[in-house]
Amino acid sequence: MLGKLFGGAVYGVDALTITIEVNVSGGKPGYFLVGLPDSAVKESLFRIESALTASGYRMPRQKIVINLAPADIRKEGSAYDLPIAIAILAASNQLEIRKLGNYFIMGELSMDGSIQRIRGALPLAIQAAEENFEGFILPKANCREAALVDAIRVFGMETLSEVIDFLGGKVEAAPVKIESKAEFYRQLNHYEQDFSDVKGQENIKRALEIAAAGGHNVILVGPPGAGKTMLAKRLPTILPQLNLQEALESTKIYSVAGKLPMANALMTERPFRAPHHTISDVALVGGGINPQPGEISLAHNGVLFLDELPEFKRAVLEVMRQPLEDRRVSISRARFSVEYPSSFMLIASMNPCPCGFYNHPEKDCICAPGIVQKYLSKISGPLLDRIDLHVEVTPVNFTALSSSRATEKSSEIRTRVMKARKIQELRFASLENLFFNAQMSPNMVRQLCQVNDHGQTLIKQAMERLGLSARAYDRILKVARTIADLAESENIEIEHLAEAIHYRSLDRESWTG
Repeated sequence: MLGKLFGGAVYGVDALTITIEVNVSGGKPGYFLVGLPDSAVKESLFRIESALTASGYRMPRQKIVINLAPADIRKEGSAYDLPIAIAILAASNQLEIRKLGNYFIMGELSMDGSIQRIRGALPLAIQAAEENFEGFILPKANCREAALVDAIRVFGMETLSEVIDFLGGKVEAAPVKIESKAEFYRQLNHYEQDFSDVKGQENIKRALEIAAAGGHNVILVGPPGAGKTMLAKRLPTILPQLNLQEALESTKIYSVAGKLPMANALMTERPFRAPHHTISDVALVGGGINPQPGEISLAHNGVLFLDELPEFKRAVLEVMRQPLEDRRVSISRARFSVEYPSSFMLIASMNPCPCGFYNHPEKDCICAPGIVQKYLSKISGPLLDRIDLHVEVTPVNFTALSSSRATEKSSEIRTRVMKARKIQELRFASLENLFFNAQMSPNMVRQLCQVNDHGQTLIKQAMERLGLSARAYDRILKVARTIADLAESENIEIEHLAEAIHYRSLDRESWTG
């Protein structure tokens, strides 16, 4: 007899429907699994047999053929355990279900019959809703995440027996309900850090405010203990609040990667990712034998912080160049390709030299001649060109450090940032997928970042003296446009342009070693 039901497979941050067909027939007993299963799917026999026995059922001692269709798409992971087990029971007449094909079913089975958490529940729920399934049965640990999709009824189950009783009509189960908007606003902006914790460093706070207002990339250069990491960790607290669409995008990525916290159905804080400098290029941009999102995709709609930038392998840093421009990364394999979004703000930090005290106001650098330039050359020119603001961080003096004067809170800075973002939102209202100044193309920079004759003279002198590239020229104009937006100025004035040029520290002669 044939048992047939439906599940799904996750590719990138989307899902597609998979048909699970089981045929139990006479002949020599055996277990045959077809449809390009990976090792985890092939091993499901042992988990399923043990789970069925623990639940009071039996594995048929007949020829069992299982097909996962479409047969030309590779099936990965252990989430097919539950639908295969239900299909086996249906095909062997141990379970009578008239509406088996009306449900989308996914879950990993333990040997005692309990159902374990799976990856990608949110994109799977979206796919099930688009295919007009009556309900989605999945592990209880994933039900809040999947219930964000209002268009389908979600049933969270803890054991195989619960699923069998529900499908057989022996028990009723109430679908899980989540009010996505209420969940979103309930958890919004619960940050532990705040800019009011930072003493001094007003010029660095100003630079980060500009970066947040325009979505610009930043590099902080300074000696150890100057506060680079402390400042970087507080950047998400001044970024505009996630809207519901952005929250769903980030939740999908974390769901696919299996990194969504169990307590949260929806991500409401902007991601902050800080990988160690020993990270590989695959872990950073994504990929692997079974492609998974990397750190740059996990930082989508948030911040990627690379501490001690020169310590990262050069090959690792170079693979970021294209995603920084395109704001997405494509992972290609022989049979398929997947695409992950990667629209993030990059904030990097570094010491000015190996000893850490080059250009220090009080301590002497002990590095040999040429060492500073060699240290800085670990970061390629093309990558530095893609970083809009180069900011020199100096140590905080004792007076500022011990001051009891209240400093500006993150919420106050965020208010100004959101005003500037609102100006940009109106500016780019007619354009698709363009929301802030850092995303402008070169043509748009020429149209929207025009400067007067005095400004042209100033930027020409800066270009000639610093030897800036055409990309760096565009970056200066974008930053100047953001500074003008913060000042609520329609035009880019010469003082806005001068401040933007000031944020190119690594292009100055004093950093050539």
